[in-house]
Amino acid sequence: MFRWKDFSAKHKPMILLAPMEGYTDSAYRQLVKSVEPSVVCYTEFTSSDGLKYGSRRSFQKIDFKEDERPLIAQIFGKNPEHFGECAKMLEEMGVDGIDINMGCPSGKVINSCHGSALFKFPKLACDIVEATAKATKLDVSVKMRLGFSHLDINDLLPFTKGLENSGCKHLAIHGRTTKQKYTGLADFEPIYIIKEHLTIPVSGNGDIKSFADAQDKLKNLDGLMIGRATYGNPWVMKEIVEGFKGNTYNGPKTFLEKLPTIYNQLRLAVDFKGERVGILEMRKHLANYIKDFPGASKYRFELVRVNTEQEAVNILEEIKKSL
Repeated sequence: MFRWKDFSAKHKPMILLAPMEGYTDSAYRQLVKSVEPSVVCYTEFTSSDGLKYGSRRSFQKIDFKEDERPLIAQIFGKNPEHFGECAKMLEEMGVDGIDINMGCPSGKVINSCHGSALFKFPKLACDIVEATAKATKLDVSVKMRLGFSHLDINDLLPFTKGLENSGCKHLAIHGRTTKQKYTGLADFEPIYIIKEHLTIPVSGNGDIKSFADAQDKLKNLDGLMIGRATYGNPWVMKEIVEGFKGNTYNGPKTFLEKLPTIYNQLRLAVDFKGERVGILEMRKHLANYIKDFPGASKYRFELVRVNTEQEAVNILEEIKKSL
């Protein structure tokens, strides 16, 4: 059975794929794992209420393949009882761990007292962790931010210690507050301080775009979580893993070198969600890959409007011939 403490002892540092709504579905996770198998993947954040009441979309977000393991299912909400019920369901579905979202900064989420709004309600946050942990044999973790409207280490330390005491086995912390969303620079200094006060593994998240960034930010942490830097560049995960092993990894740079991976992701997306939905969701991924060559903007314009797999293939082949 997957255990954060055991895994972190064997993988120094742990490299984690951040849960990202609209991105980290099964197809994307499979793609990242095909590039770097040691990565720990999280699902997109999924409503605990949706799972409780049988939402098809919520269950689709948790759907996974064996080669995605270890897979951490991330759920959000505010009802501890629902989290407990979901924990039992998720364990039966075979995921390797359960993560509680206390980091999403979107207005719709925090206005419902979900995500990072839980920072304003420490007792409720701890109750949710405790209810989840008591309902399952799986390790429960939390992803959070540095605070809601501002950073105050005197608030952060008791909040994170409360999560640990309630049963949290791993903490991933994004180095920004809710108010900052994704503006400014991620601040890792408070994360290092939090790590010193906890006995569980702690990972940092935010603005890690290369091995140089990862090396600079790791310090006393057990792991690093990478998200947006993987857009159009899943190879950054292998670059970071190999870098910490003392190796140099140079991933594909040109479009022609990237093309086999692009085709692989295209197939995975269509296989997972069917052609109509798979292609709609692939549009943004295709756009992320198409850059740094003559006519790239024209082709991006076309690719974000494709409706079928064949349309996408035709444009990709056209690009290939033009280079």
